[in-house]
Amino acid sequence: MFAYLANPARFMRVSGRAWRFVAASGIAALAIGLYLALAVAPPDYQQGESVRIMFVHVPSAILAEGVYYLIALASFVALVWRHPLADVAAQAAAPIGAAFTLVCLATGSLWGKPMWGAWWVWDARLTSVLVLFFLYLGYIALVNAFEDPARGARAGAVLALVGVIDLPIIKFSVNWWNTLHQPASILRMGGPTIDRSMLVPLLVMTLAFVLLFAALLLLRMRATLNERKARALRLAAPPRRADPVSTGAAPVLR
Repeated sequence: MFAYLANPARFMRVSGRAWRFVAASGIAALAIGLYLALAVAPPDYQQGESVRIMFVHVPSAILAEGVYYLIALASFVALVWRHPLADVAAQAAAPIGAAFTLVCLATGSLWGKPMWGAWWVWDARLTSVLVLFFLYLGYIALVNAFEDPARGARAGAVLALVGVIDLPIIKFSVNWWNTLHQPASILRMGGPTIDRSMLVPLLVMTLAFVLLFAALLLLRMRATLNERKARALRLAAPPRRADPVSTGAAPVLR
């Protein structure tokens, strides 16, 4: 599949059929997840109704890290194998990942106020996620800082690979330092510690976020490829001869 979709024209054909199905599946999963999270899942015995922020905060946090891993992998593929769609995928995913990271930070702040008594603390987990957000912004800015798109793509790819070091810090910060943020309760040795009544809605919401990300990624990649095709056609088109009437020049009489 990796090599099959390396052809941009083939990718456009396949993605044109796939994105609608993925988007519809994501919207359906989101509707089910919101119903389970808001109407079925019980309030927490300690946190009360504020625990429902978790159903947006946790999926956005998972996607914030997961999308950056995708960008780093695509950047590596672009640098090593010159895959024609790797840079397109990385650059299309970056704004979406930045949006997920911003949602993660915002919902974490909303959740932290009633739990910790503060909107923000310089906790190791929170600070490393903030660094991730700046890495997204830095990647986007660096890619667009060069007139030559190829140079911008290479510079952004290097930054993306260097920034991967922040991801294990985010993951293990709650284990390495004494932080206010709770340790992992889903992806952990020994299985999840969260009750099934909350775990199922959380997994459905995570699936919805993944599907919506995939649909947005396909749409952004398609838009980028269409833009590049239109630019190539404009450059390849022969220059139009000036009309003497429209330019004000007197016609030559023979």
